Amino acid sequence: MLKAMLSRWIDGFEKTWGYDAGYMRYVLGAAPASLLKFSFVAGVVDRKAAPAGALAAAGLAGTLAEDCGPCTQISVDMAAAGGVEPEVLRAILAGDEAAMGEDAALAWRFARASLARDMAAADPLRDEIVRRWGPKGLTAIALQLTGARMYPTLKYALGYGKACSKVVVAGVATPVARVAMAA
Repeated sequence: MLKAMLSRWIDGFEKTWGYDAGYMRYVLGAAPASLLKFSFVAGVVDRKAAPAGALAAAGLAGTLAEDCGPCTQISVDMAAAGGVEPEVLRAILAGDEAAMGEDAALAWRFARASLARDMAAADPLRDEIVRRWGPKGLTAIALQLTGARMYPTLKYALGYGKACSKVVVAGVATPVARVAMAA
C-alpha cells in the first residue's frame, strides 16, 4: 500500500515537473519508509517567512554546490512556480548579485558564505537576515539551503547524477556561471 501510494506520488511529481525521478524509484524499491520520510524535507520550509527571491537564491546556491543539471532545472522551475521573476532567476544562475535584487543578493551571499564556512562573512549577513525577516526568516533560508543540497547529493550517491546540462528560465537557455557553482 505504501509503495503504491509513493509510486503514484512519484508519477505525479515527474509529470508536473518534467523530471526523471528514477533515483526516487530506486529508494522506493529499497526502502519505502525512508522515501516517505525523505519526501517531507521540501515541506519543512516556511515559504512565507522570507521573500521568494531570497529563498530561491539560497536554494539555488545549495543546488549549484552539488549539481549543474536536472536538479538545478527543477529548482529553477519550482522557484518560478513560486513567483520568482525570470530575470531574478537568471541573475542568480549567473551569480550577478547586482541584478538579483536586494533580498535575493543578501540570501545568496549568506548561503555562499555558509557553504564556504566563511563565518566572518556569514555572521553579519545572518544578522541582517534576522533584522529583516526575523528568526523565522533565517530558519527558512537555512532550511532551504540545506534541503537543496540533499536531493542532488542523494541522486549522485545512488549513481543517477547527470552531467551538466543547459538550464532554461521562462523558455530561454540560461548560462550558469562557473563562479556560481563553486562552494
